[in-house]
Amino acid sequence: MRLKRVLIVGGTGYLGQHLLQSLAISYEAHPPFSLAFTYNTEPPPQLLLNALPHVLPFHVDMRTGDGLDAISNSFGQPDVVVNCAAISVPRACELDPEAAMAINVPTALVEWLLSFKENKTLLIHLSTDQGYTCAVYEGTKSFYKEEDDVVPVNVYGKSKVEAERFVSAKYPNFAILRSSIIYGPQTIAPLPKSLPIQWMDSVLAKGEALDFFHDEFRCPVYVKDLVNVMRILIDQWISEHKQMQLLLNVGGPDRVSRVQMAEAVAKVRGYNTSLINQVSASSVDRGVKSPADISMDITKLIQTLGVTPTSYAEGVTLTLYAIPQSQQCP
Repeated sequence: MRLKRVLIVGGTGYLGQHLLQSLAISYEAHPPFSLAFTYNTEPPPQLLLNALPHVLPFHVDMRTGDGLDAISNSFGQPDVVVNCAAISVPRACELDPEAAMAINVPTALVEWLLSFKENKTLLIHLSTDQGYTCAVYEGTKSFYKEEDDVVPVNVYGKSKVEAERFVSAKYPNFAILRSSIIYGPQTIAPLPKSLPIQWMDSVLAKGEALDFFHDEFRCPVYVKDLVNVMRILIDQWISEHKQMQLLLNVGGPDRVSRVQMAEAVAKVRGYNTSLINQVSASSVDRGVKSPADISMDITKLIQTLGVTPTSYAEGVTLTLYAIPQSQQCP
């Protein structure tokens, strides 16, 4: 029996690297599947290639689908595809809406999967990456459920909604995960952009006062919890082959403001909380409209998959005292 094939689209991003590493390490002794990932920057980070030498890299342009045929030819039809590729910076989406729609709506990817004779691939779709949050909700109340109306307030959110509609309408076997702010340890190949908890830590460590919003609420999700959710879905499909059409909120268990996020970092490190200036989100022009409260109800996630998400306070501790990822690789 051949090994099952798992393809991570956007494998050099924050979530993609964490998922690749988790799958590669957990199953190192008796791997049940082959792993591959796509990247859009050339070349992929050497640190990642060195750490995961048995994982196959493929250069793919998600706008056009160029490079997907190379996967068909040398890797074959995947049993599972996890789509982590996206333009996830809201301001960048506002500046180039065409690119946001072309990349965030996985048209080429879905058409490629449908080109295979048998629709036997599970598509796990995410459209967020490091630090950013599910913006399909309007943000006028707390603890949104999956069935609530989606009213995006910016181009980023609109691209995410369109992606969900496209996947659910065109592809028969999918799990769509709406994630909140993703935080956790640095990746194997460190990303050039600051991660949220690490950035707060570095600023507060310098004794610099900084403004944080007291009226913008999210449910930050610890990256390893999100990876665990995806691994459960992968294992279920590979072992049971029961078709999925699933939409889940994947957030952490705590609704916190930006101020409360920073205060948790200060508490873990012993920093002076007077450095945290409380300001209103309305006082800052970020060049893009941002929803005030897109906290999530994750009851369906817990009931469906039986997971227990990490509290924000515990996740911050795990993040700040994590062993560097490069030291954990096989």
